[in-house]
Amino acid sequence: MNFVIITKKQLLISLFVLIISCISITFYTTFAKEYDSYIFSNSLENNYSANDLQNKLDNLYYSDEKVAYLTFDDGPTKIATTKILDILKENDVHASFFVIGYRVKEFPDIVKREYEEGHFIANHGYSHNNSKLYKSKDAFINEIMSTDEAISSAIDVSNYHSHIFRFPNGSKSKNYASSKKLCKNYLKEIGYGYVDWNALNNDSIKKYSSYELLNNFKKSCKNKNSLVILMHDTSDVSKSYESLDDSIKYLKEQGYSFKTFNDLLFTMK
Repeated sequence: MNFVIITKKQLLISLFVLIISCISITFYTTFAKEYDSYIFSNSLENNYSANDLQNKLDNLYYSDEKVAYLTFDDGPTKIATTKILDILKENDVHASFFVIGYRVKEFPDIVKREYEEGHFIANHGYSHNNSKLYKSKDAFINEIMSTDEAISSAIDVSNYHSHIFRFPNGSKSKNYASSKKLCKNYLKEIGYGYVDWNALNNDSIKKYSSYELLNNFKKSCKNKNSLVILMHDTSDVSKSYESLDDSIKYLKEQGYSFKTFNDLLFTMK
């Protein structure tokens, strides 16, 4: 019978390699599970796919129903978002807020209020910085995941995923067009769709008075049934909240009902 003699040094080396291997496997498994869990939790239903969601979003603009989706980008901000929430509450209207991750971190209580008052919280990326957002596939997905994590923390809901993303400056703008084309496929991989708009008041173009904002808005709504309305809950250019009450009253007078993207997602469950 042959015996293998293992020295103390060899034994220690073997134990060290074994420990390192176990740590590596644990780390890899944990990371893989986290990523897989993120993708799985983004799946709406086994019977639906991200393509189904995107088709729903693309067809919003062609509905015969007179419905308005009020959306606000780039918040939350301390003054503008709070004023907008007050006006929405007074008018018994719900909206969709496309939030920026770093601002969610700064004003979590405002996001929590949005959620608790029945508004839909959607994803607008973490940095709103194109050079960071489109740096790579990993960078793009990380911006979305980081924003979802910030929202989850703010509203105290585990693994929150809105399923709906809006590209900064819109998906059709010429800036970073080739990158956006790739990112549309990355969104599908994590169960996301994207949406633009077909009505707006131009509040981010230049400084307008409340009368001018309302007039811009009315012109953009002309001869359209289904409206996806872009406004901003910021006040660095124009102040949309100054014309919001009149804009809502106009929509009601024209026979529009109000929905959020939560209503759309509900039809897919």
